[in-house]
Amino acid sequence: MNPLILLAPGAGAASSHPWLQEWKKRLSGIGAVETFDYDYMRERRKRPDPLSKLIAVHREALAKAREKHIGAKTFLIGKSMGGRVGCHVSLEDKVDGLICLGYPLCAMGDRTKLRDEVLRALTTPILFVQGTRDSLCPLDLLKRVRTEMKGPNALHLVQGGDHSLRVAKHQLQASGQTQEDIDRQILQVIADFVGDLV
Repeated sequence: MNPLILLAPGAGAASSHPWLQEWKKRLSGIGAVETFDYDYMRERRKRPDPLSKLIAVHREALAKAREKHIGAKTFLIGKSMGGRVGCHVSLEDKVDGLICLGYPLCAMGDRTKLRDEVLRALTTPILFVQGTRDSLCPLDLLKRVRTEMKGPNALHLVQGGDHSLRVAKHQLQASGQTQEDIDRQILQVIADFVGDLV
């Protein structure tokens, strides 16, 4: 049976955003992909809801997705905030794996305000996919947190990638790669991670 992938959006763009739709299409080669939106997005508000409400909506979306895909191994994949909320969800609902596309480790890019408590509490296997230019997740801080985590964790670095895993054009040209190549590499790493757990 195909694994179930629940794909969560980041804080600034709903599931209809082209970036998320592209990833939904790519990930459908790995499993059955379901998407959802948090309440504040559906209500066209700018400011995200409190964490407790985000978690509740994410859990509800997970329950609905599982009703459609009974018995499937379940993976929570999230862009930025969606990945962080997925980590919180996995503390309450057992899932088979977590994949964070640009984990927002530093609140507002402030190195003194770390969102690492949930990572330390995890026992679920997690894959971080991080751009090396992502100011919301300085790699030295992530490295330190990863050594202190209880659960199995892996990291795939996107050289020159920003918070959306996009590599600057000049860097792509210098490496002779396209963004499509980079995204294919990310997809392969995700497929291997999921494959090891199903």
